Amino acid sequence: MTDEMAGRRRPGRPAQISRDKIVEAVSLAENVDTLTMRELATRLGVSHAALYRWVKNRDELFDLVSEVVVERILARADAGPPECRAWLARLAWAMHDEFLALPGYATHLSRPHEHNAHSVDRLRSAVGAVLRRSGVTDEMTGHSWQIFITCVVGWLATTENSLRLGTDAPRFDLFLDTLLRGLPAREPGARRP
Repeated sequence: MTDEMAGRRRPGRPAQISRDKIVEAVSLAENVDTLTMRELATRLGVSHAALYRWVKNRDELFDLVSEVVVERILARADAGPPECRAWLARLAWAMHDEFLALPGYATHLSRPHEHNAHSVDRLRSAVGAVLRRSGVTDEMTGHSWQIFITCVVGWLATTENSLRLGTDAPRFDLFLDTLLRGLPAREPGARRP
């Protein structure tokens, strides 16, 4: 067998695709919003038809990416003490690292559209469980979730889109500390627990 023949794939034997390989290929894109399915297939070394056997369209691609990213985020958040603020901080830092590793992903999530309900529900449930364990009411847990997710995703989207709002580069540690000092949500005028 010649070197040239050894380097070719056999017809009908597509390269192996996995969820993690798809997410890795997405992370190499300049921006997830402009990534085409054909470009992604090329990055994976497969035909676009092979990719379509995994995901039917861009919406399904984002759903798959969201599932993998949320699994990674929750694993990191759970890898430490369950104390509420420490857990939320680990969750936020995991979101920071995972979202920014996928250029344009936070911006995509920040736009009003349906997201993978299962992945978002997993995040919401995990945050809610941690807040309720620390004594936060169901009502304030819901408000705290909204504040947390809106602020973190919004901050990350702003970072991806450099608005140059000040002279210094934005610092996630300062943002997160300020956010966590204000959580959990409470009625206006209520004392801090």
